[in-house]
Amino acid sequence: MKGFLKFVREQGVVGLAVGFILGGAVSKLVSSLVENIVNPLVGLALGKVNLTDKVIKLTDTSVIKWGAVVSTFIDFIIVAAVVYFGVTMLKLDKLDTKKEK
Repeated sequence: MKGFLKFVREQGVVGLAVGFILGGAVSKLVSSLVENIVNPLVGLALGKVNLTDKVIKLTDTSVIKWGAVVSTFIDFIIVAAVVYFGVTMLKLDKLDTKKEK
């Protein structure tokens, strides 16, 4: 068991697991936050615009949904911030140890 724990600590598996779990756990919450709070505020700042409906029409059947991309980017920034501050505040970044050479 000691060998397994040493492997987990040295290889950074704890940090990887924490990032994966937190990222998955907060994903729906952050998506809802962005869709229901952030996007309407951005739309209000841009003049009553619904960001997710913004597209560039190429042809009758082809569109570039740039508003959806901006919303997804906002999702990513919020998830990254939540994971970073969560790991930092819980001091989970101190669990991994450096490999001895």
